[in-house]
Amino acid sequence: MTSYPTSLGTSTSDEIRLLGQDLTADLMGKVGFGELAFWLVAMRRPTPSETRVFEAVLVALADHGFTPTAIAARLTYLSAPDSLQGALAAGLLGGGSRFLGVTEDCGAFLDAVVTDLGDDLPRSDEQWDAAALAAVRRTKESGRYVPGLGHPVHKDGDPRTPVLLAIAEEEGLRGPHLRLFEAVGRVHEQVLGRRLPLNGAGVCGAALADLGLPVEMLRGFALLARAAGLLGQLAEERRRPVGMDVYLSVDRNAEYVDPQS
Repeated sequence: MTSYPTSLGTSTSDEIRLLGQDLTADLMGKVGFGELAFWLVAMRRPTPSETRVFEAVLVALADHGFTPTAIAARLTYLSAPDSLQGALAAGLLGGGSRFLGVTEDCGAFLDAVVTDLGDDLPRSDEQWDAAALAAVRRTKESGRYVPGLGHPVHKDGDPRTPVLLAIAEEEGLRGPHLRLFEAVGRVHEQVLGRRLPLNGAGVCGAALADLGLPVEMLRGFALLARAAGLLGQLAEERRRPVGMDVYLSVDRNAEYVDPQS
């Protein structure tokens, strides 16, 4: 008989089981959504401290105003108001290397450095600074950007970064990825020649990596958070629409230029 093994959800005519638990008796009303999302990926129930940090990340990434992802969702809804799922998907598809995807890119960058350090992790800020300086220098020499640096709006500092660092510290979860990220913030100017803020997407990636979540899945958590924000954007588009104004503003101000000029 063919079987399809899973550690997630199964059901019978009278029962639904999820993660080895009875959905209705063990989970509903007893497990928060953030806690469940962590559990589904990590295959272990997070501690209260881990849940607090994880949910702080989700809140930090849920919405950031009229970003390209929000505009894409609103304009898709304008074009196809019968397809809420299409509008939501349009916004999520925009999560990439400039918006949202930085969470995964930064987490992977930091994790590669931490992995290379092995068991001999730095013990002081000076040692973390040395490791960060070498990593930033290698990245620049290879012609790549250091993920997690800079923000199009928060030029002088992303307000989310110090708060998430403080929460992780309070919960005893300020691990090597966050420490390395902070060190990158201290030393990158020596290599790049200018000071850039540590952005919120980057610190979220560092925090998620310190929670032991697989770095190749971190973008998924950013998208999970932004799905809630996009749903809010679409609800507001229904109440107070701006999609038509955005469309008309671009359309009425389009100006033909000779492609050879």
